[in-house]
Amino acid sequence: MYKRILLKISGEQLAGKHGTGIDIGIASILASNIEKTLHKTNCQIIIVIGAGNIMRGKDVAGEGVKRVTADHMGMLGTMINALALTDIFESKNIPTRCMSNIYAQQVAEPFVHRLANKHLDRGRVVIIAGGIGRPYITTDTAAVSLALELDCEAVLKATKVDGVYDKDPNKFKDAIRFTNLSFKEALSNTNIQVMDKAALGLAMDHKMNVIVFDSFGIDNLLKVVQGKIIGTKIG
Repeated sequence: MYKRILLKISGEQLAGKHGTGIDIGIASILASNIEKTLHKTNCQIIIVIGAGNIMRGKDVAGEGVKRVTADHMGMLGTMINALALTDIFESKNIPTRCMSNIYAQQVAEPFVHRLANKHLDRGRVVIIAGGIGRPYITTDTAAVSLALELDCEAVLKATKVDGVYDKDPNKFKDAIRFTNLSFKEALSNTNIQVMDKAALGLAMDHKMNVIVFDSFGIDNLLKVVQGKIIGTKIG
């Protein structure tokens, strides 16, 4: 059973059926899954969220918008998502703290290593916005970096499918799901794009396990935390 994990959620997942913005129903399902996991285990949970439902920096760079500025816009998008999740979680009686790696003291606590650890030790879910606060770094890579900084035992990468496949399962009916995958295989196979290659490389360098799974499936998060085989383990 894991004692501390980092859950990486994409902005696209939060958009749900809407395609953009935040699907409150989807966020509520996530909250329920986290509440059940907290209730049945003593696992400490950190969440890093993307902003693809609002703004992806690399997609708006150009035509007068600098890449650094575009990435800053994406970081602000993660702040919007983190604030929404914080309120939704607390409405479900999940003690939560929103922290940020960009300066926004009026709406979130600044991310400080010691303070984050104190929140976790007191049973609070910690949602971190702003990636690591630097451009050219994806939220996937930020998630692995923060997981290492906060001594997590694994990075749980939430996706829309139930693991890593040898090719896109939405396009190919004969796609095969991996139960276990080495970092070298995940990095060398160009068909595997479930996670940023820089993130996987960082995880490999520090022997940080990555588990790719569908976090919105019933009890899937709980099962992963309990050490059951769900999705694909990369390590």
